[in-house]
Amino acid sequence: MKRIEAVIVGGGPAGMAAALSARQNGLENILILEREEELGGILNQCIHTGFGLHTFGEELTGPEYAARYVEKIEKEKIPFYTGTTVLEIQSEEQSKLKTVTAVNRIQGVFQLQADTVILAMGCRERPRGALNIPGFRPAGIYSAGTAQRLVNREGYLPGREIVILGSGDIGLIMARRMTLEGARVKAVAERLPHPGGLMRNVVQCLEDYDIPLKLNCTVAEIHGRERIEGVTLVQVDGENRPVPGTEEFISCDTLLLSVGLIPENELTAAMGAAMNEKTGGPMVSETLETSVPGVFACGNVLHVHELVDHVSREAEEAGRFAAEWVKKR
Repeated sequence: MKRIEAVIVGGGPAGMAAALSARQNGLENILILEREEELGGILNQCIHTGFGLHTFGEELTGPEYAARYVEKIEKEKIPFYTGTTVLEIQSEEQSKLKTVTAVNRIQGVFQLQADTVILAMGCRERPRGALNIPGFRPAGIYSAGTAQRLVNREGYLPGREIVILGSGDIGLIMARRMTLEGARVKAVAERLPHPGGLMRNVVQCLEDYDIPLKLNCTVAEIHGRERIEGVTLVQVDGENRPVPGTEEFISCDTLLLSVGLIPENELTAAMGAAMNEKTGGPMVSETLETSVPGVFACGNVLHVHELVDHVSREAEEAGRFAAEWVKKR
C-alpha cells in the first residue's frame, strides 16, 4: 500500500491552498484527490467576477482564481488524481495512520496510507426534498448551481420564464445570468425579511435588471405534471406560516432553488468525527484538527464561507497545522 505524508480530499480552492501550504511547511509527499475531471472545484463554473480581491489584490473570475492556484500546484509539482472519488477514510489507532480508499477509472479501487488527511470537499446545495413543497415532480426544477453549470459550462439554457426560490448569492447571480442569456426572471422569492446574499449582489443582479425581490414569501405549490407550468407564491409570517389570502400564481417553465448550502460531510461523519449541528461540519480544535487525530478540515466542508478568499486563507492554516502534526510524529 502506497504511503503518503498528506492526502488532501478535494481539489478546489481549499484543497489546493492546503496542499501548497503543506509543501511550504516542509511536506514533500503530498497527493490531492479530486472527483471532477479537473482541479478548481465549483470555481470553474463561476464565470462572474468578484474573486481574489483579498488574496491577489485584483478582481478575478472564478476560473481565473482557480487557474492561479493550479499554476502553483503544477510549479510545485504536487501530484493529483482527478476523476477520483474517495469512498472511505479509516484511522488506525496504534499506528495513527489513515487508510484512504478511493476509486477512479484508471486504477479501479485502490488504497493509500496517509500520515495526515486534510478534508476539503466543499459543500453542496440543499435539494427540493428538504423543502416539502406540494406538487408533482415535473421537469424544469433545478438547483441554482446545476443551472449555473448547464449555462456556463455546457451551453444549455434551462428555461425561458424563471422563478427563483431563495436569495442566496448563487440564486442572485443566476437571476442576472439567465437575464443576460435572454430568459425572463419573473421573481426571486425569499421567506426571510431580508436577502440571503451579499447586498452588492442584490444591487448588481436584481435592482440593476428590475427583477422583483419578494421578501417574506415562499413557494406554496408547484403546478404541472410533465413540465412545470407555474408556481403559487404565498406570504409568510414571522414563524414561516402561510398567510391566508396572499397566494399569487406566477406562470413559469423553470424553478431555480437557491435555498442554502450544506457542508459535504458524509466521509467525515462515516469516519467517526464529532460533528457540529449548527454548521453541519466537523468539530475542530484551534488547529483545525477534527476529533480524529491527524485529520484536519478547512473551507466549506467545515462551514460555509461568504468569500473564497477566506476559504484559501483558512486552508493555508490547515496545511500548516497538518505539516506540523506530521513532523511531531
